[in-house]
Amino acid sequence: MDNAPRKSQGLLFFLLLILFLSIFLFLQQEGIVNLFFDFPLQIKEETGILVIKKPKIEIQAPPPLRVEDTSAGKDLTKEGVIEWTNIERKNHSLSPLKENPLLDSSAEMKLQDMFQNQYFAHYSSSGIGVGELVEQSGYEFIVVGENLALGNFDGDQDLVEAWMNSPDHRKNILNTRYQEIGVAVGKGMFEGKEVWIAVQHFGLPLSACPQPDSQLKIKIDTNKRELDQLRTELENLQKEMASLKFRNRSLYRKKVKEYNSLVEQYNELFDETKDMISKYNIQVATFNSCITNPR
Repeated sequence: MDNAPRKSQGLLFFLLLILFLSIFLFLQQEGIVNLFFDFPLQIKEETGILVIKKPKIEIQAPPPLRVEDTSAGKDLTKEGVIEWTNIERKNHSLSPLKENPLLDSSAEMKLQDMFQNQYFAHYSSSGIGVGELVEQSGYEFIVVGENLALGNFDGDQDLVEAWMNSPDHRKNILNTRYQEIGVAVGKGMFEGKEVWIAVQHFGLPLSACPQPDSQLKIKIDTNKRELDQLRTELENLQKEMASLKFRNRSLYRKKVKEYNSLVEQYNELFDETKDMISKYNIQVATFNSCITNPR
């Protein structure tokens, strides 16, 4: 007698299941079920890009060295000044400075300007200093320095030794952050006397810091524009779906499928771009750290 109720319950459950499936198939055929089971997918949130910092420019310019000497002295040479500068650095276990033609150019501009306008200082009457001169020559830098000397010296070694005997000029010559050098020397009339003027320009180039991949940034920007376009299309589809949801179930279902397909495309491109942004941001952070704390 106990089996009869169980059989009745089992039969009732089976009939209810058949009824539910029948109703589900009918609703699906009529497009009603999609109003409840077709949900628009969510697009992913955008990732920000780090900003490349501008270098905090440092300029080292000790008071110009002027030697009052009435002797004729000996000729100075650019090559000799660079050689003896690097000898001093080697004597103090420092790496030699590499000659840079752009720094040679800025040093030559400084030399000619001082003779032409008859001044002996780091800044001209118009306020142009070593920073502006090296920029004009096209040299991108993090740190620059300038040593000036005026007088008649007993050759290149004597000139460099005079700078080394001056604590502030010595610091420039032995500065561990400098990697490159440019020199200009010349003899001319200054304040009615024929004298030599020597200019040293030191620099730590911007290229010493690892530059972020510019091509990667271009690809990121291209992807972001494409993402913006896709986002606009998705927003337009959202508006269409909102107007169709309770008016045209069949067309609404079609738009949801179209929308979800576009979301998948968007999210796939988003993930690709996110990975690129993550890589690029690491490069930017490394660069920013380098220019903030140059060695």
